[in-house]
Amino acid sequence: MSGAEFVPLSLTPLLIGSFAAMACALPGNFLVLRRQALIGDAISHVVLPGIVVAFLLTGMVATWPMMLGAGGAALIAVLLIEAVRRIGRIEPGAAMGVVFTTMFAGGVLLLELSDTSSVHLDVEHALYGNLESLIWLDAFGWHSLFEAEALRGVPPELWRMAAVLVAVIGFIALFWRALAISSFDEGFARTLGLRTGALGGALVAVSAIAAVAAFDAVGSIIVIAMFICPPAAARMMTNQLGRQVAWSMVFAVTSAVLGYVFAGYGPLWLGFDNSVSAAGMIAVVSGIILALAALFGPHRARRGAPLAG
Repeated sequence: MSGAEFVPLSLTPLLIGSFAAMACALPGNFLVLRRQALIGDAISHVVLPGIVVAFLLTGMVATWPMMLGAGGAALIAVLLIEAVRRIGRIEPGAAMGVVFTTMFAGGVLLLELSDTSSVHLDVEHALYGNLESLIWLDAFGWHSLFEAEALRGVPPELWRMAAVLVAVIGFIALFWRALAISSFDEGFARTLGLRTGALGGALVAVSAIAAVAAFDAVGSIIVIAMFICPPAAARMMTNQLGRQVAWSMVFAVTSAVLGYVFAGYGPLWLGFDNSVSAAGMIAVVSGIILALAALFGPHRARRGAPLAG
């Protein structure tokens, strides 16, 4: 594929997919270490009804209404989980499962019952995203990267995901030591004066921001997969935290790139006529990478061993 074809048709989807994967995988490393990996799954379920309600109230798909709607939905979810846990006297995990699946189903029903014909917001979009459609029509080759007029036509999702990725990297870098200590030994972190509760809440908030930003472009499938698969695979490659984060970034980008390529060309190589969902294929590739790490990773048999900061 020449630059005249690759830049307008594939460059921006690949970048957006990679940025979304890295933005989710970064906080996912600490969620995995804290045994809170399913929080990423939970966030992706909770944000859907919040986003739909925000659209119904404002009549538009915009970043801030979506963020506020998702934040409100997350707050309601926390209150409902606590209510179910206390009234039903069941374990927190079961309460989470009931609330998150119910809210996600409610979001799907709202999508089906509401008039979203004027915007790209429907059940399929919520699950698979619209990564394939995020092409750069104003580009005509690599030289377009240096033309101001062409850059104005870049899909806004690219700038949004780039900004969120930078913010996530900044948060991880700023609180690296505190996150590392509290993830391995919360009691020791408290003796050092660290506010572990506030730090854990901030980590979840950052994860929610990454999930909401990625939700519109890549859908819930990639969000769920990237929070868990790259960090879990990286955990089996090393017992050093810095290297784990680096491995997770490699796995996240590899999943995004190979998944996008295989979705577009894999069926053709196998003799089929149509391509498949890029979001689904990216999630499949991330799962294959996790399976390979589980089978051949050097630290696959040392899951209980502590990591070095």
